[in-house]
Amino acid sequence: MWLFGSRRADADIPWLVGPVGGPYIGDTPYEETARQEGLSVEREAGAGGLLPDFSVLQSPTFDVQLVDPRIRDFYEGTAGFSLDTWATTYFPARLGLWLLVQTISRRVNQLNFPLDGLDTARGMTSEVVLLRRADGSIKYTGWYRCIRATGRAIYTGFYLTESVPAYDGRCVKVVFPMPNGNATVILRPENRPEGGFRLVSAGSAFGDVGFYRIGKRPDGDQRVWLVRSLHEQFDLYVENAELRCDHHVRFLGLPVLSLHYRINGAPARC
Repeated sequence: MWLFGSRRADADIPWLVGPVGGPYIGDTPYEETARQEGLSVEREAGAGGLLPDFSVLQSPTFDVQLVDPRIRDFYEGTAGFSLDTWATTYFPARLGLWLLVQTISRRVNQLNFPLDGLDTARGMTSEVVLLRRADGSIKYTGWYRCIRATGRAIYTGFYLTESVPAYDGRCVKVVFPMPNGNATVILRPENRPEGGFRLVSAGSAFGDVGFYRIGKRPDGDQRVWLVRSLHEQFDLYVENAELRCDHHVRFLGLPVLSLHYRINGAPARC
């Protein structure tokens, strides 16, 4: 980040500003962010979704009406769903993933990606956390997911939609707090055949969709690195009346991690 990043003021990149973490992540950023921004927190929300209103993604290049209603129901009502998960990692990128998890993720309890298919054999928990403004509107939807067998956090995420300079429409923005910074992923929505829905982070330049690693500077500015070689893609679709999702991570063009989800209608808690 210090080698490839650039110094940016918050006022110049409002679309990238988001929650940051302390020395330990886990589920602590939800309460910390609420205190810092004057928000209320609802843990284990019985209702609520990653995108309270899926229709805000409508744009000249994306038609909300073409998406299967079951996919929209999942995004607007995530609290009512659970996920069965299968994971695959790929050599040689698996070595880098192992190094990340062993040296950083385990210590701070964030982004504990499964390194073996059996890591998720007992399932993954799912908790929706709603962070509300004083008027009751939702500023962030948190999605806290853990490996059930170990209790380690795979994702401590904050979900919202955002407009970015290089895309004509709103994108899905996911912020993963890290110590003194965060990893922010901006994803562009795309229509797929038969009502499918795709989110992709492959962009062309700064200001486009992509993976941004952000660190807070002592003077209040940020150090921002657009990791152009790291791409994520989510494909949601209905197969045999079941809602499913394929999540792929690639680095330097190589496959790193694939997660397959079967999305069910009953929530699993941490």
